[in-house]
Amino acid sequence: MNKKTQMIHGGHTTDDYTGAVTTPIYQTSTYLQDDIGDLRQGYEYSRTANPTRASLESVIADLEHGKHGFAFGSGMAAISAVIMLLDKGDHLILNSDVYGGTYRALTKVFTRFGLDVDFVDTTNIENVEKYIKPETKMLYIETPSNPLLRVTDIKGAVEIAKKHNLISVVDNTFMTPYYQNPLDFGIDIVLHSATKYIGGHSDVVAGLVVTADDELGERISFISNSTGGVLGPQDSYLLVRGIKTLGLRMEQINRNVEAVIDMLQAHDSVQKVFHPSIKSHLNYDVHAAQADGHTGVIAFEVKDTEAAKQVIHATQYFTLAESLGAVESLISVPALMTHASIPADVRAKEGITDGLIRLSIGIEDTDDLVNDLKQALDTLN
Repeated sequence: MNKKTQMIHGGHTTDDYTGAVTTPIYQTSTYLQDDIGDLRQGYEYSRTANPTRASLESVIADLEHGKHGFAFGSGMAAISAVIMLLDKGDHLILNSDVYGGTYRALTKVFTRFGLDVDFVDTTNIENVEKYIKPETKMLYIETPSNPLLRVTDIKGAVEIAKKHNLISVVDNTFMTPYYQNPLDFGIDIVLHSATKYIGGHSDVVAGLVVTADDELGERISFISNSTGGVLGPQDSYLLVRGIKTLGLRMEQINRNVEAVIDMLQAHDSVQKVFHPSIKSHLNYDVHAAQADGHTGVIAFEVKDTEAAKQVIHATQYFTLAESLGAVESLISVPALMTHASIPADVRAKEGITDGLIRLSIGIEDTDDLVNDLKQALDTLN
C-alpha cells in the first residue's frame, strides 16, 4: 500500500456503531455499564480510554509500523511519559542539540527526581559509548535535530542500545511517519509532537508515542492512565483528520524546501544553510539511507540578531511564531524563542548563533515563498 493511501485507510477510523466514515467525536467523560464491571466495548472512563482517541492511537501505530499507540495532551506530555519509564538513579543519554523544551524538562524537573542526564554529540554515534555507565537505561535522539538539522545514524543507535540493554527512543517529529519509520530499524519507541506536521494546521497541541514492544506498551499505558496527560476527543479528531492529508502536505513542502534552499545558498547575505538534503550537510548519506524525504524545517545564518530581525520583519508570507509543520510558513530566531531556555554558553557551544533563523516551510505557492524571502534578505544589502 502506498503511504498516501495508508494515511487515509490505515488504522481503525470507521465507526463500529453507526458506520460513520469519519471518526466521531465521543465527547464524554464516562460510560454506561450494563452491570457492575460489565463494560460496553471495554470503555469505563475517558482518562483510561476514549473511542475517538483510540482511533487516533490505532492510526499512528499503523503508520509507524508499531503495535501500541498513545495520544497525549502535548508533545512534552508524550516525552515526559517516556522519561517516566526510568527510575530514580537511572541515567539517560540524549543528543546535545535536543529541543529546548526537552532540555528544560530534563534539567529543571526530572533531575530533581534523581535522574542523571548527559547531552552528547550523536552525529558520530560512537561518541555515545564514552558516556555509557552501569546506570544508563535509555538512549534518546532527535534526527534530524532542532534547529540545526543534525543527523544521527538510527541503525548505529540501535546497535549501541541493544549492546547495552538500553531503551532506544527517536523523536520523529521533523520527519513524520510519511518519510521515516524508526521502528523499522529496531528502535523501541518513537514519539511525535503531533502539534507539528501530523496536525498540520496550527490548531491542536498534542503528542504521540508508538512502540512495537508489548512490555513497553503495557508500561506506557499504565503511565498514561496513572498520570492522566491524555489527549481529549476533540483534538484526537483533528489529528485523525490532519493525517489524511499528511502525504500531500509533505510532498508540497518538500517541493518548496528545494526551491527555498537554492535561493538561500545563492544569496550573499546568507552565511550558511542547514538542511539534510544538502550534499555537504554532515551525515547526508546517513539521512538518505534512513529517510524517504525531507523535513520542511530549514535553518540559515545571517550576520547577527539585528540582521535576523530585519529579515523577519520584511517578510510577508512567513509568520513570526514558534512551532513548525503547519500549512502556513513560519519564521523564528531559535536563540530568542524556541531555545531561549537553554543557557547562552550551551547554545553557543552547539552552534545556535544569535543570527540563526529557522524556517518552517508551508504549502503556499513556491514562487511566492522564494520571492518573499529573497526580497527580505535583499534589505540587508
